[in-house]
Amino acid sequence: MSKMPTVKDVAEYAGVSVGTVSRVLSGEAAVKPLLRERVNEAISALGYRPNVTARALRTSRTDIIGLVVPDITNPFFAQLAASVERAALECAHSLMLASSHNDSEAEQSHVSAFLDRSVRGIIVVASSDGSGLDLSTSVPVISLDRRFGAFPLVSTNHAQAATLIADHLYGLGHRHIAYIAGPADTEAGRMRKEAFVRRIDGFGKAYGPVELEIAHGRFDYESGERIARELLSRPPQSRPTAIAAASDQQAIGALRAARDLKIDVPRKLSITGFDDISLANLVVPRLTTVRQPADMLARRAVRLLLEEPRGMGDEMVDGSLIVRGSSGPCPQPDAAARKSKPVHGKSDA
Repeated sequence: MSKMPTVKDVAEYAGVSVGTVSRVLSGEAAVKPLLRERVNEAISALGYRPNVTARALRTSRTDIIGLVVPDITNPFFAQLAASVERAALECAHSLMLASSHNDSEAEQSHVSAFLDRSVRGIIVVASSDGSGLDLSTSVPVISLDRRFGAFPLVSTNHAQAATLIADHLYGLGHRHIAYIAGPADTEAGRMRKEAFVRRIDGFGKAYGPVELEIAHGRFDYESGERIARELLSRPPQSRPTAIAAASDQQAIGALRAARDLKIDVPRKLSITGFDDISLANLVVPRLTTVRQPADMLARRAVRLLLEEPRGMGDEMVDGSLIVRGSSGPCPQPDAAARKSKPVHGKSDA
């Protein structure tokens, strides 16, 4: 059996020092691109595989990043996890994934398990605002999309993104709008709702009456379908002409309810979402939504986790409006038939 190549063999083949090889294997950004390329070519040519266990014993850390998401069956979190994995690989790290199933105790258990395995760092998409408060560790931790304890957050600017949807629907002439909010125990859910309500209220005060109804649910298909069915089961003159949902899953559930009730989208009803999951571009009609830049968020979270010295502040990235077939102009005949109503009415479905 031939001898397995060592770090020294890689260094000799590449014509660099052992220290340079070690820095490349550690993913250090300071290594010159030309040297990094020579080392990687030597690794490939020799078939070198680093001894992860030995390195962990020597450095008290591995080249593994731990990621905890609230629900891996949620398409957005699945897409986000794939983006984090790609970003980790770009930095010569592997990803270890866990799902908390929206349970803060399970979330803490996964984080503790990662710490026991000497991971390089941990990225957490929190289950709720109350999670992570008792965690104390020297291992770098980054919050992603949802805040985990007091750790720095990398997130879409939820307020800015929600405003894009409000502007879009108001610009289409909708003056009776229903908003399906997400869970109140998540900062993202609250920010989206508050920004949307604030924007619509501002339009009402500046330009005339706007009726806004608010219902609360989870970020899932079932909530969207149930709430939309209740809203749309009313007589045509008293139901909203637009439904803005706090997630694509809710919006797709609302599309299902509208189809079951034979309400034409977008001629009689506009529906919008938030996230731009892959399914948003596959449903009929295709969903107007806000795109969260998952790849950019993941890449920034990983780099913040690995950089020295570590940054301590939050980072927000703007979302972008993706207009597709589920939104259209307000149906004027229905609007004319509707009686005048208060500027701001709320209902919790």
